[in-house]
Amino acid sequence: MDPKHKDIIAAFAGRRLAVVGDCMVDRFLWGRVDRISPEAPVPVVRLERETLKLGGAANVAANIRALGAQVVLYALCGRDEAAAQLRGLLAERGIGDAGLVEAAGRPTTVKTRIIAHNQQVVRADREDDSPADGALVGRLLEAFAAGGAFDAVVISDYGKGLLTDPALAGVIARGRELGVPVVVDPKRGDYSQYRGATSLTPNQKEAEQACAMVINSDETLRRAGRALLERTAAEAVLITRGEHGMALYEKGGAEHHLPTEATTVFDVTGAGDTVIAAYTTALAAGAAFADAAFLSNHAAGIAVRELGTAAVTAEQLRLSLRGDDR
Repeated sequence: MDPKHKDIIAAFAGRRLAVVGDCMVDRFLWGRVDRISPEAPVPVVRLERETLKLGGAANVAANIRALGAQVVLYALCGRDEAAAQLRGLLAERGIGDAGLVEAAGRPTTVKTRIIAHNQQVVRADREDDSPADGALVGRLLEAFAAGGAFDAVVISDYGKGLLTDPALAGVIARGRELGVPVVVDPKRGDYSQYRGATSLTPNQKEAEQACAMVINSDETLRRAGRALLERTAAEAVLITRGEHGMALYEKGGAEHHLPTEATTVFDVTGAGDTVIAAYTTALAAGAAFADAAFLSNHAAGIAVRELGTAAVTAEQLRLSLRGDDR
């Protein structure tokens, strides 16, 4: 392991980050299939157990906490059973819930996945993705401003309604006021709304949609990266490319291509959360963009080996860098 990377990981524990975005509960119903339903050509799943995990922005927060940093989550939730489950899951991870803003009449987002024989059979979503009203956004921004100083800010946009234009502008402005990196996992097609952020971490499909172009070569990949830099005035754009690894483009002209570190891919659910968590925590610890991307690439390689959302620990990251986790 490069001593530089070892020092960056060691510095995670002294950092405090904020995550602002769309949080959710990932519900997994596990079972087995013995027959096809006589009512319709669908499998009958005999349920055996249920598990709950943090999803969306909450999973980003869980990954940051697992890496050893302190984290505060700012998000919307309902006044329902799922909100109580969300708070319980956050408490188990050592993540405070003071940044959660309750929205009466708006459900906590829940994604329910039915798994049989380690394969997803169907997913059902319970959500309200309409834009949050100004009063809710105002309450969240007030809570964020009252949260004190942070070493970095993550904006986790899942398109569930919280990150309206005023919300994005307020969060980015607060990050710039603090003088810390603001990193966005984007969802919307108009990336100009993220202008002012330090860095963005779109996947290749999102980059293609934002640039209205197909990425099918090194040249088109480069054009997309440079276009996103210009559109957002960011210092760096990290495009994740699945089995093709990652591509990092910096404002000064530097670019870095990282081959995937995934030796086994079992489930890509939440891999983007792991990437932005490791990338931003490394930036908060003083890492250069290239080193932060390198560490996040290794973290993603660990996350995709597990079924469902996974929070990668600092020790797992150290082992991966040493090659001891294969």
